[in-house]
Amino acid sequence: MKCIDVLTLFPGLFEPFLAEGVLGRAIRGGLLAVAPVNFREHGLGRHKVVDDVPYGGGAGMVLRPEPLFAAARERIALHRAAGRTTRTILLTPQGAPFSQSRARALAAGEEALLLLCGRYEGFDERVRVGLADEELSVGDFVLLGGEVAAMAVIEAVARLIPGVLGNPASSAEESFAAPRLEYPHYTRPAEFEGMRVPEVLSSGNHARIEAWRSEQAEQRTRERRPELLQPAGAASAGGRPHGSAD
Repeated sequence: MKCIDVLTLFPGLFEPFLAEGVLGRAIRGGLLAVAPVNFREHGLGRHKVVDDVPYGGGAGMVLRPEPLFAAARERIALHRAAGRTTRTILLTPQGAPFSQSRARALAAGEEALLLLCGRYEGFDERVRVGLADEELSVGDFVLLGGEVAAMAVIEAVARLIPGVLGNPASSAEESFAAPRLEYPHYTRPAEFEGMRVPEVLSSGNHARIEAWRSEQAEQRTRERRPELLQPAGAASAGGRPHGSAD
C-alpha cells in the first residue's frame, strides 16, 4: 500500500477529492492511503499561530518553521514505527518541474510521501533547508496554496500504482509514457455533425491502426510540444522558475 501524507492548513479540501472515483476505490481497496494532516494542531500558543511577519519587512505573512517541523516529525515517527521510510516534498514555485517520469519514480518507491502545502507568502527558508528532501512545482504559475498541487501529485502517482487502473495498458499508452503526446481517440457515433471517424480505425487492420496512431502521435507532438522530441540533454540550458504552491 502506498502511503501519502499531506501537511496542510485546509484538510477539509481533500475529503471529497479522496472519496470519489478511482482514488476513492483505490483507498477503499487498500492500495492507497492518504492522510491530510492539519499542521495548525502544532501551532504556537492558545491561538495555534502558524505564521508571522517576515524579517526585513515586506508584504504578507510567512509560515513559521516550528509547526511544520513538529507535524512532519510526528508523521515520520509514525511511519518509522510501521517500518516505512519517508520522503518529504515541498510544493513550491521554486521546485523542479513535476513530470510523468517523476510520478513514475515516486509511485515505484517504497517510501511514504509527505507533501508540504504552503500558504500566504510561503515557507520560512529553514523548512526548505532542514526538512524537505526535494521541491516540486506543477507549472509556471502561483496558486493560493499547495493543496491543488498536492492533489495533482497524488493523482499522477496513484494512477501508476499497480491495480489502481482497471486496464494496466492505460498508463502505458498515454501522453508522456513515451517521449511524445498521445494519439487522437474516437468512439461512437462514426459520424457527428459532419465529422467522421478516420476509416483506418474501423478497418480491423491492427498493423495499419498502430502505424496511424504512431504517425498521429508524432505529428501532434511536433505541432504542440516539439521539445519532447529533442534528444536527452538537448533542451536549452538554464533554469525555469516553476510556480505552484508557495
